[in-house]
Amino acid sequence: MAGAGPAGSRGTVGFSVLQTPAMNCLKGPLRPRKIESARRSSSSRMSRHRSSLLSVLLIAMLAVAGSAVVQAQQNSQQTPEGQNPLTRKLSDKERFRQQKELHQELSETYKKWLNEDVRWIITPEEKKAFLSLTNDEERDAFIEQFWRRRNPNPDSPDNTFRDEYYRRIAYANEHFAAGEPGWMTDRGMIYIKFGQPDSIDSHPSGGLYERPIEEGGGETSTFPFEDWHYRYLEGIGENVDIEFVDSCMCGDYEMTIDRSKKDALLHVPGGGETLYEQMGMAKKADRFKGGLEDLGPGPDSATSQSKEFDRLELYAKLEAPPVVQFKDMDLANFLTSHKVLSGPFFPFQVRTDFVKVTDDTVLVPVTLQIRNRDMTFNTRDGVATAHIDIMGQVSTITDRVVQSFETPVQVQEPAELLSKSLDNVSLYWQALPLRPGRYRIDIAIKDENNPDHVGVWAQAVDVPEYRDDQLAASSLILADQMAHVPAREIGEGSFIIGNTYVRPRVSFSPASAPLFHRSQNLNFWMQVYNLGLDRKTKKNDAVIHYQIVDAVTRKTLLNTSEDSTSLSPTSDQLTLEKTLPLASLEPGKYIVKISVDDGVDRQQIAESAPFTVEQ
Repeated sequence: MAGAGPAGSRGTVGFSVLQTPAMNCLKGPLRPRKIESARRSSSSRMSRHRSSLLSVLLIAMLAVAGSAVVQAQQNSQQTPEGQNPLTRKLSDKERFRQQKELHQELSETYKKWLNEDVRWIITPEEKKAFLSLTNDEERDAFIEQFWRRRNPNPDSPDNTFRDEYYRRIAYANEHFAAGEPGWMTDRGMIYIKFGQPDSIDSHPSGGLYERPIEEGGGETSTFPFEDWHYRYLEGIGENVDIEFVDSCMCGDYEMTIDRSKKDALLHVPGGGETLYEQMGMAKKADRFKGGLEDLGPGPDSATSQSKEFDRLELYAKLEAPPVVQFKDMDLANFLTSHKVLSGPFFPFQVRTDFVKVTDDTVLVPVTLQIRNRDMTFNTRDGVATAHIDIMGQVSTITDRVVQSFETPVQVQEPAELLSKSLDNVSLYWQALPLRPGRYRIDIAIKDENNPDHVGVWAQAVDVPEYRDDQLAASSLILADQMAHVPAREIGEGSFIIGNTYVRPRVSFSPASAPLFHRSQNLNFWMQVYNLGLDRKTKKNDAVIHYQIVDAVTRKTLLNTSEDSTSLSPTSDQLTLEKTLPLASLEPGKYIVKISVDDGVDRQQIAESAPFTVEQ
């Protein structure tokens, strides 16, 4: 974070004015004070908490994905006699079931991808997450990320893993089909997962077979079978042998760990005797006394039986999805290696805004708000201090991390005034330059004085594209502090946009509006882009309208306007900065409305923002 600053529940005393003569009623004293964020000099302390914050953030992300697949019991509801079933009010369970069915219904394309294309390689966690998605945009993004995680070169537009995977499916369909597509057979499954074996011992017609000692020795006749050998398989081990047996003589080779399964004379009395049976040291009936395979006693039977559990483990690993060797997310390794949070949740609020920088870059100011009463203060030498670690990252919808930030901050209060300051809030600011597009912002905070006190926040943001031929505007920011800064501070420091210090007022919940008190000023800031310029005069010609509207009665309490020529006549961009004393407004809910009529290009835009006034 670039900086931090406390804000009281009432207006801060000692701030200078930002004068705007265009509106005589919009004026008032205002001046920014320094916002200081204490950065620790020890880099070791930074690294000590990095992994814990990363883990907290990703655990929360996984928990969000898991909560979407909670199963609800379905109870049938009786429609009261005479009531129209189309208009009756649905019960909570019916509504939940209806929304779940609507959200999770997959089209045939996605069903095929899940149940056929990636059936052998998708992990249970990935499948669970995919089924929890609610729209096709999320599913498309998931599929893109699914292949990207397996790409040996995630930054390359070519995905060699995916290309090879679909080549293996085509090969399996061509060579292993047996009354069903080749990809569905056991040989097809292993080939698709692990590729071509290093060697194959094939017996396509079965026939005479000399058993090795570990299988009991002796001679027998077999069904068609194949032994595949891999020198090494990631996540499984070295010298892996897999046996497939066509016991139906129909071309359908079944993977098995029972080495007696290929014995065509197994159930023929006196046929295909083992070495011990030929020597009279065992009977064929001894083979059918239970266990994984029916080999019976033999020279190597003790060793063979001791390895039965090894073969069971091997079979389980072969059935499981293969190990994902390439992961493009730095945080992915934390998903399964950290415990769930046990402490109380650390609440905080976040606001995001959008300001055009260049044609392909948008500044996204992120403002965090934390109540002092939610922090843990330790008192020493008459000073109460809270230490907070803040970490965040910005990723694309395919989970490619494009930016990350981490900073320690501290809040200090005189010990004797701590109880009076608990209702105050502290604000932290981070400006993120991003290209237009859809992103996800994840933020985690941790209370250093109470390590189990952790908070997380995640939200998708659509960074707008400001086209040259379209009238547009930045976010309309309602601020509790706003002022021009000296030339040497332009573009630097917290809450500074251009040459103006703008500290947003952050609401305490998504459903509420920013709160101001009558003793404070309401400051609002907005930029307008791509105004038309007259070809002859090279000047703009727009009218900006300002309104304050009662949100309950819809009555307009303030209605004024100004011409763009009075602000910046030769520019296609305007910065609107106004200050309104709130003493004249009664407590209640209001809306700020700003509209712009471009007289040159005949375009219009309008922005609005709610706010609440308390006594």
